[in-house]
Amino acid sequence: MKVLMIEDNESVCEMMGMFFEKEGFNSTFHGDGKEGFEAYQERPFEWDLVILDLNLPSMDGMTICRKIREISKETPIIMLTAQDSESDQVIGLEMGADDYVTKPFSPLTLLARMKALHRRAQVIPSEGVQEEEDKFNVKTATVKINTSTREAYYNGNLIDNLTPKEFDLFVMFAKHPKRVFSREQLLKSIWEDPFFGDERTVDAHIKKLRQKIEKYGPQLVQTVWGVGYKFEEQGE
Repeated sequence: MKVLMIEDNESVCEMMGMFFEKEGFNSTFHGDGKEGFEAYQERPFEWDLVILDLNLPSMDGMTICRKIREISKETPIIMLTAQDSESDQVIGLEMGADDYVTKPFSPLTLLARMKALHRRAQVIPSEGVQEEEDKFNVKTATVKINTSTREAYYNGNLIDNLTPKEFDLFVMFAKHPKRVFSREQLLKSIWEDPFFGDERTVDAHIKKLRQKIEKYGPQLVQTVWGVGYKFEEQGE
């Protein structure tokens, strides 16, 4: 895995550098935001994963994330945020980050999240052209999804800018209408098992998924209080 980590804390970089070397990763570190983005910009399609700190000199993590997404929607991005800053986590996801890890973090936690995100990014669409009516392998009354091209339609409209995690959550729900999923079940299925992190990451991703869904019709992802979430279409 070729990793770009933009982080201005030298001790964090040194620590992660040792872990990356042990894993056999090819890692590059930048402590300045502008320099880190320029390193990405020079070879945008060579990086397998980008790790971004939120607060950086010259250019902040949110700006870098947005600029990366203007170049590529596929590059996996993990944002490093403060422990209790839910607003930063939500904004980071809105800017295009695929996941976030809260500081202070365990190196093993970050490695597990990196590996899970990288595995999902390696899914290669199947070759061949399918007939228009057959290309959607997940269908409901209002939703059609092609898991090979990773496109999701609601009421005939393409749901724009779904992050990898949001898309995987949407597929999980659409495949199992009315089934209630707990946060723990979603973490095990969509992230990794065991999951090292805060269960609230599910809530943050679902919040952004809902915002993108509701542009095209009634909300599909419903909260089951005290239990979790389910997919339900209006009138069912």
